[in-house]
Amino acid sequence: MSTLTHFDAQGQAHMVDVAAKPSTHRIAVATGCIEMQPATFALVQAGTSKKGDVLGIARIAGIQGAKKTSDLIPLCHPLALTRVAVEFELVAADAGQVPGVVCRATAETLGQTGVEMEALTAVQVALLTIYDMLKAVDRGMTINGVRLLEKHGGKSGSFVAERA
Repeated sequence: MSTLTHFDAQGQAHMVDVAAKPSTHRIAVATGCIEMQPATFALVQAGTSKKGDVLGIARIAGIQGAKKTSDLIPLCHPLALTRVAVEFELVAADAGQVPGVVCRATAETLGQTGVEMEALTAVQVALLTIYDMLKAVDRGMTINGVRLLEKHGGKSGSFVAERA
């Protein structure tokens, strides 16, 4: 197991010095899901929520969340993102499965540090926005399965999750 990079020799938290690292193309993909009642799912599917286009607004919120990651996570570097994409998949109730929305976010940069936190933040903010827009009809929604699917670039190379 690697050492924790956000702590110095004295155990104090610090921002990692990336000055000597070369700039490379870096990409990260994250995913997560929000589960909801069938009636709530029907609102999203039909686009008839009283607050408007739930997924369109959540997409913009996810992109904005990725851009604000360093404001939210204290030791993250502010990054010049070259691309953020947020996509949704509607998952209908199937054989006992709870209906919901799967979010997948991709973040990219040309830089000295990775974009995993930006992709993960995009997913969380997008899913929280869906919750916010639908909470009037379903306070029991659950957000789960938020995780990194893959990352590429940098000294540590590529990571691809074992399960999709």
